[in-house]
Amino acid sequence: MLIKRLKDIRNSNRNVTDRGWESSRLLLAEDGMGFSFHITTLAAGGEWTFHYRHHVEAVYVVSGDGSVEDLATGERHVLEPGTLYALNDNDRHTLRADTELVTVCVFNPPVTGAEVHDETGAYRPAPAP
Repeated sequence: MLIKRLKDIRNSNRNVTDRGWESSRLLLAEDGMGFSFHITTLAAGGEWTFHYRHHVEAVYVVSGDGSVEDLATGERHVLEPGTLYALNDNDRHTLRADTELVTVCVFNPPVTGAEVHDETGAYRPAPAP
């Protein structure tokens, strides 16, 4: 059984910040669960374009308001507490935070915690186990 506490993660190297967002990675690849689990906070007024070409991601909005835009279709969806969006086709997307957004994110395959977004907004593929 694994027990993780957000307050402990926030004071560790599993807490990653970059350009207006903070991601607290409670579960990573090394935990052996087959997915990673993050609490991500995005600053009000921010806009980010991501393209997880090597991962699928599900995002659940805990608090705040914003939108996510599918860049392939131009469709824009409102984000509010209780909304889940899933990037099941490695969708390139733009995320906008009207207010501070707090989300729960699940990645498959799990991230290692050392990933850095490249120039396209993607993480590089995870190494084979």
